[in-house]
Amino acid sequence: MSSLMEKLARNTTIKQTAPIMDSKVFGKKDMAPTSVPMVNVALSGRVDGGISPGLMMLAGPSKHFKSAFALLMAAAHQKKHKDGVILFYDSEFGTPPEYFKSFGIDMDRVIHTPITDVEQLKFDITKQLNDLDKKDNVCIVIDSIGNLASKKEVDDAMDGKSVADMTRAKQMKSLFRIVTPHLNLKDIPMICVNHTYKEIGLYPKDIVSGGTGAYYSADAIWIIGRQQDKDGTEIRGYNFVINIEKSRHVREKSKIPIMVTFEGGIMKWSGLLEVAEKGGYVVKPKVGWYEALNPATGEVLCDKMMRAKEIVDNKDFWLMMFQKTDLANYIESRYKMASSGLMSDDDSQIPEHIEEAPVVNVEETVAND
Repeated sequence: MSSLMEKLARNTTIKQTAPIMDSKVFGKKDMAPTSVPMVNVALSGRVDGGISPGLMMLAGPSKHFKSAFALLMAAAHQKKHKDGVILFYDSEFGTPPEYFKSFGIDMDRVIHTPITDVEQLKFDITKQLNDLDKKDNVCIVIDSIGNLASKKEVDDAMDGKSVADMTRAKQMKSLFRIVTPHLNLKDIPMICVNHTYKEIGLYPKDIVSGGTGAYYSADAIWIIGRQQDKDGTEIRGYNFVINIEKSRHVREKSKIPIMVTFEGGIMKWSGLLEVAEKGGYVVKPKVGWYEALNPATGEVLCDKMMRAKEIVDNKDFWLMMFQKTDLANYIESRYKMASSGLMSDDDSQIPEHIEEAPVVNVEETVAND
């Protein structure tokens, strides 16, 4: 290390300071895989990935499986860390212990904290994060911040006042500014359930509640949509679509399908058929029938054709596909954010007019404009 590097490292007052290649901040981040491959893809771009430290925002209208996705991730973190604890902040009180248990969560390792306003959440979570160390395996879930009032709004209601509350967005920004550094420095995943509302306009978009503070601070944001899954006129469940609004690992605007039935819950292998068909790993020899194929060799991998319902949630079929083909690599190439090669070393293709562009004096340009 050069003398200047040593001088800068020695003079700092921040103990985590180190040469960037030795920094623990950028070490390999822990990932906890869920039991649903395409949820792992939505989280990390890989079927064997999972939830990692940082702020994860799950947004959507009511009854869009947001709490269920949050508990699926929390269960994965708890399963990977035998001493792991879930810190569950609850403002909706619609998630009973039985629902936790249905995801395989050990209820002896769940702390339930009821909250009524943003400030109460901010003060408590700040204290908790300050007292935690990097070795503490904690997963934080907030369900939800979408309907959480500010203290001023509550106090105004108690005083019989009906005035616009301008403090909520400010407090929400403050909350996320405080927690975000702790999450990444201490390797803590935090999953926030949030709501969306429609933007006013000719082509309304889904807007995440909570203002810009939530949007800017989040490492990943999902906006969840759904359609009914029908058998004739009977509704069997829902086809959910995870829209990747923001992510550090997955290409933004990716759409990942997940099926949920009323009888069996999440179909663990759902979503794979759609992406396998796009990659040529599953083909349709005739309408309504599917056949497994290795696109690299052209080899047919099954001795018979199958209907979609025989494939969608067929564990043996998909394990065979991952073993006999490079389907996992194809999925990663389709969804994962590039981590290298963002700047090209090849300047041979630079147009001549760019290479020879004159240097512009900004002050003179503005003055003469």
